[in-house]
Amino acid sequence: MSFQPFLNNKIPNPNFPSPPLKTWLNSNMVLAMQLNSLTDPNSKTLIPNFDLTLLLSDEILLKIISKLPNSQAKSNSLVSKRWLNLQGRLIRSLKIFDLNFVLSGRLIHRFPNLTHVDLVPSTFVVYPQKGSVLVSHRVVSMRVDTGWCFGFTEERKSLLPVEAIDKGLKEVAKGCPNLRKLEVTGGSEAGLVTIGEECVTLMELELHKCNDNVLRGVAACRNLQVVKLIGSVDGFYESVVSDIGLTILAQGCKRLVKLELVGCEGSFDGIKAIGSCCLMLEELVFVDHRMDDGWLAGVSFCENLKTLRFVSCKVIDGNPGLEEHLGFCVALESLHFQKCQLRNKNTMGAVFSVCRAAKEIVLQDCWGLEDGVFRLAVVCRRVKLFDIEGCSLLTTECLESVIESWTDLECLRVVSCKNIKDSDISPALATLFTTLKELKWRPDTKHLLPSKEVNMGKKGGKFFK
Repeated sequence: MSFQPFLNNKIPNPNFPSPPLKTWLNSNMVLAMQLNSLTDPNSKTLIPNFDLTLLLSDEILLKIISKLPNSQAKSNSLVSKRWLNLQGRLIRSLKIFDLNFVLSGRLIHRFPNLTHVDLVPSTFVVYPQKGSVLVSHRVVSMRVDTGWCFGFTEERKSLLPVEAIDKGLKEVAKGCPNLRKLEVTGGSEAGLVTIGEECVTLMELELHKCNDNVLRGVAACRNLQVVKLIGSVDGFYESVVSDIGLTILAQGCKRLVKLELVGCEGSFDGIKAIGSCCLMLEELVFVDHRMDDGWLAGVSFCENLKTLRFVSCKVIDGNPGLEEHLGFCVALESLHFQKCQLRNKNTMGAVFSVCRAAKEIVLQDCWGLEDGVFRLAVVCRRVKLFDIEGCSLLTTECLESVIESWTDLECLRVVSCKNIKDSDISPALATLFTTLKELKWRPDTKHLLPSKEVNMGKKGGKFFK
C-alpha cells in the first residue's frame, strides 16, 4: 500500500494508517533502485540485481520450497547460500558415505532436522573407485582394495576403528535430538549408550557387526520399536549374538514391535526371553540364522506375534523336539518362507504346528518342498491366503488335497511351479477356483517368453533379443 502513491500518484486512503516515514523511505528507495536496475541497463546502483526472495522471511520461503517437488531439491540448493541452508532444513533422511563429514560438524550445520541417518557406508574405508572392487551382499555393500579380495589379514577388511565410529555416533547424538532411525556398523557399547541418552525419540535401529557386548548399549535405547541385528555375514565379518545378547536386549527394549535377526546365534532360552519380556512384539524375522536345535519352542512365548518370517535359512530347526512341548502362537496371522531349505519333514511339521493359527502362508523360491512336506500344512485350518512361487517339486494333486482342507481360503496365487499343470486340474479344484475372491494361476510361465524372441547358443551373437 505504501508503494501506490509513489508509482501511480493515487490519493492514499485516509482511513488507512500510514507507515513510519523512515520505513516508507527505505522501502521506496529499495524499490526505486530495483526498478532502475531493471529499466536502465547503464544504471550504476548499489543493488544491480535485487533478489526478490529477500523480501520474504525464512519461514515463508521455507514453506514455499517445501511445496516444490523433490526432483528440484538439488537445483534449489544451487540458487544461493540462503536457499542451500533452507533446503538442508527440509532434509529428514540422509545416507553418509564419509565419516569425516560427521566428525567435522558439517552434518549438524548443514542438516539440523534429520530424523533418519544411515552411517553404514561411512564406516568402511573409502577407496578410489578406479582402484577398488565393489563387494555386495544382500545386507551390506562396500568398496575394498585388491588385498582384501585375495584373503589378506583381518585388518584389510576395510572397517574403520571402533573409536572413530563412536565419535561419529556422539556427533549424531549431539546434533540430531529428534532422531528416529539409525543404521550403523561396528559401534561399541559406549557409542550406543550416548545415542540412547541423547536421542530419546529413537524408534528404529539397524546394527551391523553386532555382538553381545554391543547389545548392552542397545538396551539403553528404551523406546526402540524396530530392531535389526546383523551378526555374521559370510565373507564380510563374523560376530556372535547369542542368548546373552538376546536376553539383554529383551530386558532393555520391552517396547519392541519388530525384531529381525540376521546371522545370529541363540537357542530356546534367548527366544523365550524375547517373548516373555517384549509383550508388544508382532513380527519376528530370521535371516540365515545359526540357532541351536530346539529353539523353535521358544516362539510360542511370543503371545502377540502376528508375523513369522524365514529368509535364506538352510535349516529351520534341526531337532525341534516333541510336538506337545512346542506350543503354538495364538495370535499368529502370517507365515512366510523365502529362499529356504524345506526338506526336513520333522522340522516343517513342527513349524506348521506352532503356526497352526496362521491365516496367510507364503512360500517363495524354497528348495525341497515336495508333496510329503507340504501335506503337513493341513494342520493350519484358518488359512485365507496362500501364495506359492518358484517351488518346482510340488504337484497339482498335493496342492489340491491341502487347499481343499482350508475351508476359509479366499485368495490363491500359484506362480512358476512347473509340476503344477493345467491338465491336472480336477473338476473339484476347478469348482473351488470359482469360489475364491482372488486367483492368480500361472504355474508354468514359459508361455510368457515366446521362443521366436530367444536365440540361445549363437556363437558371436547376442544371446537374448
